[in-house]
Amino acid sequence: MGEILATGLEEISNDPEKLKSPGFWSVSTTFEGEWSCARWGQVQSSPFPDSRDGWQGIRTPWQSTQSRSEYIAYVEEIRRLISQGEVYQVNACREISAAISSHSLWPLMTHLLVENPSPYASFLKLPDIEIASSSPELFLRIHDRDVTSAPIKGTKSATESGIDFGKKDIAENIMIVDLIRNDLGRISETGSVDVPQLLATESHPGLSHLVSYVHGKLQSGVTWSQIADALLPPGSVSGAPKSSAVEIIRKEEGRPRGPYCGALGWVNGDEALFSLAIRIFWSNRDGVLRFGTGAGITWGSVAEEEWEETELKARHLLGIAEKTFNV
Repeated sequence: MGEILATGLEEISNDPEKLKSPGFWSVSTTFEGEWSCARWGQVQSSPFPDSRDGWQGIRTPWQSTQSRSEYIAYVEEIRRLISQGEVYQVNACREISAAISSHSLWPLMTHLLVENPSPYASFLKLPDIEIASSSPELFLRIHDRDVTSAPIKGTKSATESGIDFGKKDIAENIMIVDLIRNDLGRISETGSVDVPQLLATESHPGLSHLVSYVHGKLQSGVTWSQIADALLPPGSVSGAPKSSAVEIIRKEEGRPRGPYCGALGWVNGDEALFSLAIRIFWSNRDGVLRFGTGAGITWGSVAEEEWEETELKARHLLGIAEKTFNV
C-alpha cells in the first residue's frame, strides 16, 4: 500500500489492542466488526512486485447475490422505512462472484495498478484470505494525533464530469459528513473536529466522486478498541442513523459483507493509514473471486438509477478481471 512492502509474517491477532505493540501491522476489518491484525518482520519502500504468473481471466458468468428486481425492491423498502422516519439513509450493497482457477490474486493486483490506478490501492495476503483493492476512499489517517477521514458520497461516470452533482448526492454527502463528524468527535479532543473541505470533486478511472474531508485531534490515550467502537462500521457504507441502517442491512442483505466495506490498511506505532475497503476483490482460498458494489439510498433515490450506479461502479473493474494477462 503506497509503496510500503511488508513481508515476513510473524503474528496474526483478532484483538485490535495488539496494535499498540511495537512493529508494523497490516489490518483488515470486516463490515461486521471482526479484526485481522498481522505483524510483519520486514518493511521496505518498494513498488508492488510483479507476479511471476499470469492471470487467466474470469471464464464463468458473474453471479450476484441480488438480481436487478431484488435490488430494486431493496431500495424501495429503504425508501418506505425512510418515509416512516426509521432511517434517513442506507448504503445498499450486493456481492458479485465468479469461479477462478488462479491460486492467487497477486497477478490480478499487478494489472489493477496499471488498468485502474487508485490513491489507496493495496494488496493483502494472509493464510486464509487475499484482498486486491483499488479503493479510492480514505477511511482514517492518523499522523501526530491528527485524524482525517474523507467520505465519498456521489458517483457518476467520468464522461459526465462537466455535469454538476445533483441535490440528492449533495444532501447525502452532507448527511454522512455530519455522521463522520459525530464519530470522530467520540475519539477527538473537544472542539477539534472540523470540515476543512466540503463537497470536492475527485476524478478516478472511469468515475468522478463527491468527497469531503473531516478532521480532528485524537484524544490522548485513546485505545484501538475505542477507535473501533466509534468508527466501525464506516459511516459512508452503512447509513444514518448508523444503528438503524446496520439493522436494515443485516435483515435485507441476509449475509455478511466480510472484508467489503470494512477498513484496510496499516498501523505503525502512532501512525496509521486505512482505506475504506470498497472496489475490492477478495478470495477466501475457495476458488471464488468476490467483488462488492453498492449505492447510498435516500428518499430522493430512484431505484432503477441506484441499480445502475452499482453496475457503473463494478463495470470497469470486473472487465479487468475478465481479461487474460500474461507476464
